[in-house]
This record gives sequence, structure tokens and C-alpha cells, in this order.
Amino acid sequence: MTGKARYFRWPLLAIFVFCAGSLAQTPEDSGAACPLTPPASFSELPHIDALPTPFVYRDGRAVTSRADWSCRRREISAQLQHWIYGDKPPPGAEVNSHLEKDALTVKVADNGQSVSFTAKILWPTTGKPPYPAMIGIGRSFLDNQALLDQGVAIIEFPNNDIGDQSGAAARGQGKFYKLYGKDHSAASTVAWAWGVSRLIDALGAITDSPIDANRLGVTGCSRNGKGALVTGALDERIALSIIQESGSGGSASWRVSEAMKEAGANVQTASQIVTENTWLTQAFARFAQQVDKLPVDNHQLLGLVAPRGLLLLENTDMEWLGNKSAYLSALAAREIYAALGAEQHIGITQVGGHQHCVVPDSQKAAIHAFVERFLLGQSVNTRVWSTDADYTLDLKRWIPWTTPNLAP
Repeated sequence: MTGKARYFRWPLLAIFVFCAGSLAQTPEDSGAACPLTPPASFSELPHIDALPTPFVYRDGRAVTSRADWSCRRREISAQLQHWIYGDKPPPGAEVNSHLEKDALTVKVADNGQSVSFTAKILWPTTGKPPYPAMIGIGRSFLDNQALLDQGVAIIEFPNNDIGDQSGAAARGQGKFYKLYGKDHSAASTVAWAWGVSRLIDALGAITDSPIDANRLGVTGCSRNGKGALVTGALDERIALSIIQESGSGGSASWRVSEAMKEAGANVQTASQIVTENTWLTQAFARFAQQVDKLPVDNHQLLGLVAPRGLLLLENTDMEWLGNKSAYLSALAAREIYAALGAEQHIGITQVGGHQHCVVPDSQKAAIHAFVERFLLGQSVNTRVWSTDADYTLDLKRWIPWTTPNLAP
């Protein structure tokens, strides 16, 4: 396939204007109308040894229906943002887009300022537009040729341009902070999530777009995997999240990682990550020595993706990433999917014997299946749950709560 032959299927140049929220599509946050109570003060937070239950509201009411879950989901999201990642600005910015060949430029105006960024697009080698697309935070570390051969476009999102992650001193730098101020609570991961949401706004507004804005995935590895997970969790328009070796601040549980370290494992915990980079809000530092005071944990971040597609690619050779912690976190998140009747929509494949951010052959079939199901709409088996590690798992300690069968 030559680029020119493919590009001639649509206009080479297009300019569009969009005000977020004007399209009748899946909302960015389906629970936006649910009421929220103000967050507790840090001193009021109780110590919670186990992974916090997803199925009880802050006021003690049980979650009994899927409508309840929508509001409980918003409550969990608000807590994760307040205590760990910082606040994502709501939809409402004016978005302009400019598409030419393999480049999509998005201009966002809000808060009296404007910024723009450009995402590179790799076009598929098969199929016809409008194509589903996988958005790579930074870039995709998956088997990209296989994605293109499946008829899936790849969008390379310039995350470092939006929120700098070059070290702890880079906090508040990047185009997001030009709009919202260098002291905004959002960590770089939330700044990236906001940028992807504005990119989705732009795609959804393009008439006869070569990209199908209703069939989008997000992926990233390592530090960018943290951002991909936050992005997929905070925007319900993303149909599939493939999160690769994201570790602390990503798929791993803060509590389980701390227990692993206390048992002698060389694993990244809250006390180390808060000094490393910009991935978490500054307010999170107060939990560095007492993660048991967190009212939430990252199994709930994984659970915010439910019932949409979520595939975790883990590497058991990377002890620093908290392999056992990520596996337990995934098990707990699977209970949220089970409560929603969507247990087959979450998967994990955990295998060693390969370099960091390199997909081994043994994980490619899982990726292929999840892409087929959630981006291509095919009826395929996505029961993927495996690890090559020999864990001893104390499930009663970490997941003591009961999983309800949520009524429609």
C-alpha cells in the first residue's frame, strides 16, 4: 500500500470547529450528573488494610444496580483524581482540527488561552475508511504491523508536548498548563488524558472522517502505560485499553506493592515514585509512608474502564513493576467486570523472558483477539487470564468484600 493511494480516498485537507459535548455519542463521563460530596480531609481518612471495596458508596450505601455503579464510578473517579492524579478539566473547550495526509493538528481554546498539538497517523494496509484506531501515548509498543494488517490505524499522541515528564522539576510544564496554569493539580498523566479527550472531540466532529471515533483504543508502555490507563479510565468513549507494563501508578496496587517491599521485593512503592517524576499529583506525597490511608487503590482505576475492553500486558522479569501487585489488582478489578456481567472484557497475560516494552509472541494472540472484539466488532473469545509466576495469593486478606450481581 502506498500512502498516496490510500490518502486519495478522502480530502487531503480539512478544517473543523467543534465545541465539546455537542455530539450525541457516548459521553466522556456517563456519571457527570451524579452528585458528589466534598472530599474528606486527610486527617479524617481511616486506615484500610485491604483493597477498598468498589461496591459501597462513601456514605455506606451498597451499590445494587448498574445505575448505582454509574454514580459510584464517578465517586471513585473523583477520589482517584483528588488524591492521586489531579483533576481533569471537564468537557467544554473549543476544539479545531486540521487533517492533512498523516497528520492531525488539534487546536484547543479554553480559559482565555489556546494551544495546538499534532498527532501522526499510520494508516492501515487493509480495509477501508472509516478505520478504527489505536491511540498510542507517545507511541504504540504493540505489534504495530499486525494492527495495520487488521485494518486499524495508529495515532501517535505527543504526550510529552502536553505534559512534561522529564523529571520532578518539570511539573507544571507543557501545553496543558499553558491553558490551566502551572499550579493546576493535574499530574502529567491527567494532562495527557485531557489531550486525548480533545483529540477524540476533534475526530468525532470531522464529516466523513477516515477515523471512526466510536472505535478507538488507547495503549502505552511503562510510564506511558500509566497515562494510557488513566486515559482509558477517564474517557468512556475509548472502547479498548491495552496497558503494557505500567507498574506503580498504573496497574499495580499501592497497598500490595508496599507489602511486597516489606517482604523483601525490589518493587517501586509510593515513597519512591513521589520524588521521581510528574505522573502523580503533588497531594499524593502525603500517602508516601501510609498508603493504607488511601480511600481508593488502583484496582478501582482499572475498574473505571469496565465494562469496556481492558487487556493488561505484564512482564514477570520486571520485579520493579510489582508483578504480584499488578496481578492481584487485576483480580480485584475483574470483580467489577463480573458484577457488570462483563467478565470476558478484562484480561491479563503476564510472562517473562523478554525485554521491557517488547511484546513476546506469546502475548500477540491476546492483543489480536481484544482488537478483533472491541475495535472490529467480531465475536471472538477474549478469555485471557494467565501468568508464568508461581504466586502465593492471600485473596481473603486483599479482597474480603462480596461481589454483587448488579441489576440492569
